Amino acid sequence: MNILMIAVAGLIIFSLAAAPSEGAPKSPIEADAQLTQLPGEFSFTEGPAADANGDVYFTDQPNDKILRWTAGDGKIETWMAPSGRSNGLCFDSKGNLWACADNENELWRIDREKKVTKVVTSYGGKLLNGPNDVWIRPKDAGVYLSDPLYKRDYWKRGGMEQAVQGVYYLPKNGTELTLVDGDMKQPNGLIGTPDGKTLYVADIGDGKTYAYAIGRDGALSERRLFCSMGSDGMTIDSEGNVYLTGRGVTVFGKDGVQIAHIDVPENWTGNVCFGGHDKRTLFITASKHVYTIRMRVHGVGSQ
Repeated sequence: MNILMIAVAGLIIFSLAAAPSEGAPKSPIEADAQLTQLPGEFSFTEGPAADANGDVYFTDQPNDKILRWTAGDGKIETWMAPSGRSNGLCFDSKGNLWACADNENELWRIDREKKVTKVVTSYGGKLLNGPNDVWIRPKDAGVYLSDPLYKRDYWKRGGMEQAVQGVYYLPKNGTELTLVDGDMKQPNGLIGTPDGKTLYVADIGDGKTYAYAIGRDGALSERRLFCSMGSDGMTIDSEGNVYLTGRGVTVFGKDGVQIAHIDVPENWTGNVCFGGHDKRTLFITASKHVYTIRMRVHGVGSQ
């Protein structure tokens, strides 16, 4: 795929050119779509999540901010600062924003008035390693959380707190986590299907992404290798395609076969979600910038 950069009205637009191969699956990217760099420069963008209106919230963790892109006018503004050094974000059905508050290794729920509830502050009497990504199951509001270790220079403690870098489950209205997978090197991005039956978790430390069946009680079973690629953040679209990040954005079909790749002119792509009023704009948080591209498909469920 070739990239041509064009500056238009303060935006930087990257024209993507790629010839589809004969018999290839239909690309999820809209025909003739252009990658656009939104205005603003940040320290490290992460955790994009869209609310019911299509407004996209994302974090700038080094600067301790949650920012908001508004679907109506496309403006970006600081929504909350400080923000507990929030990383991954996810909205629930009531419009609350859940945040992996990395400063004290907590899981927060933030209401529309920006009131913070510290839902989880520990596991087994110890701090978590560093909550990273969160997904809320639409079916029953159960919460899944990844807890890798990325030692921060702002911590007033040491390094590893838990025995493993794991994936946890929190039932609706619960305060006690359950470890649902402790057999990973460094779990990071996670996303589930809108029917609440499948969870995808990326083991970025081992370069693999797994799929699980989700039980009624939130337990995970039938772990299988989805693809041999890890990921920072993840999302899923209306056709069940799974989006992994790191070097650009790589899209896999439900069968785990790569069907598309979006080149991004940054050293690292941290996360991705669908936003805008019709949820057909893909938002890509990539290091110092945020990029968008129009898609043929749209986002679904909790992003």
